[in-house]
Amino acid sequence: MTARKEDVKDKHWSDLIAEEVINRKKAPFVISGGMTTSGPAHFGTVCEFLYPYVIKEAMKASGAEAEYVFVGDILDAFDSVPFELKEYGDRLKSELGKPLVHVIDPLGCHKSYGEHYLGQAEEIMKALKIEVRLLKANEMYEKGEFDRFARMYLSREDKVKEVVASSSRKPIESMKGWSPIMPICEKCGKIATTRVTSHSADEYEYACDRKTAYTEGCGYVGRNRIEDHKYKLQWRLHWPSWQVIFGTSIEGGGVDHMTKGGSWDTAYAIHTKILQNDPPVPFKFGFVLIHGHKYSKSKGIGMSVAEVLRLIPPEMLKYVLIEPNIQQNKDIEADGESLLLLYSEFERLSMMKVPESRADEKKLKAYSLSTSKRLWEARFVDVLLNFQIYRDWEKVGTILKDPDGVRYLSGYINEWIKRGHMPEKYDFSVSKSKVSNNKEALTALSERLAENMSEVDVHNLIYSVAREKGVEPKDFFATLYMALIGKESGPRLGKLICAIGTERTRELIDYAVS
Repeated sequence: MTARKEDVKDKHWSDLIAEEVINRKKAPFVISGGMTTSGPAHFGTVCEFLYPYVIKEAMKASGAEAEYVFVGDILDAFDSVPFELKEYGDRLKSELGKPLVHVIDPLGCHKSYGEHYLGQAEEIMKALKIEVRLLKANEMYEKGEFDRFARMYLSREDKVKEVVASSSRKPIESMKGWSPIMPICEKCGKIATTRVTSHSADEYEYACDRKTAYTEGCGYVGRNRIEDHKYKLQWRLHWPSWQVIFGTSIEGGGVDHMTKGGSWDTAYAIHTKILQNDPPVPFKFGFVLIHGHKYSKSKGIGMSVAEVLRLIPPEMLKYVLIEPNIQQNKDIEADGESLLLLYSEFERLSMMKVPESRADEKKLKAYSLSTSKRLWEARFVDVLLNFQIYRDWEKVGTILKDPDGVRYLSGYINEWIKRGHMPEKYDFSVSKSKVSNNKEALTALSERLAENMSEVDVHNLIYSVAREKGVEPKDFFATLYMALIGKESGPRLGKLICAIGTERTRELIDYAVS
């Protein structure tokens, strides 16, 4: 049964996908996913493990429990040194071509390079409160979980090769020398430079003599059995195989996997033509860009997830990624003005009881999937403003009557200041400055300021004094800003003066006109 367009428009993407899985598959439901930890976690990495979790939560809300399994694919080849480790380039050069799990961790904090970045991804999962059963691909191979697939693919190599070529839209002639498995060289340890020279269903001979763009083989010739577990399946076979192992009901991938001739087309073909299995329900998601650019681990282009999480809380990052259409590319603007709007939107949704529009309904759903409660009570702009005035987090917490919330936000604001992300109107300090014009109007304002005035009262008073003294409001505002913060613009004046306080404002004005 096809959903009505009206229903689709009204529902969040996670609910639509959850409904599709429940309608097309049978319990027990399994959601699977995976990633290769070849460098710092980027937004594509986060989407790989965030979106399945969101779908799981949507299924749970519909009354259907699902298991969520995620694979750390650290048996892939190490193909480039990430920008953040360029100082270890000489040390890592000899490791290129080896499985990530066999590459040294130059920082020495994990057993391997692959586990180093898998650990980083796990920390982000914890920060985002994503619960998942995390498995390592190398351990699955060591336990022999892929052996039956390797034997099957080797015994039917010609048919498998034909299916892979057809589904990936390649001429079969281009796959000369292709094998379902990638041996790990027993001498140099590389997986990127080996090729199978002959095989039966149980054993194979290989040569480590291939040359890639980043490394070359050592020339060793060897023989192994499948049960030795010194191999990995080609990605286009590895993916559908783990889905059979888990009994996967649904698994997604980025747009690049889901294009015509992409790895999902091959996975589907392998399921139906080789494994005789009903494929999982697929879903695809768009790219996440930073200022219009994809993150590059090797060139250091863009911002890693770890960097963005120093600017905004994890629950807000979840909201950003969950809120739009899952298939649309998302462009995150990590500058002060854009992040300020994001904080404001997040706070607005946190106080919303009933959505005012269809768009708000979806946003509110995304908010509820991101957090159960906003972890600060004061408005972010008020925290920002008061810290610029007092430069004392404890005092700001006391003034705003939200010490825990201010403490929570302080680290993010400190990072804004450190990185120069402070929006222009909040980039100031209260300081004594002389002015040369509108002195009479400033004096009149100082005399009429009263304790306990609201922001609106102060704002109206400023306009009233300007009219009485025949001063253009725009010019009077600029003069007043100069008297208070030494620049001609800043936060809303009513809010700024109330934050500074009547007594101190008078002192600053008296100095300015003296």
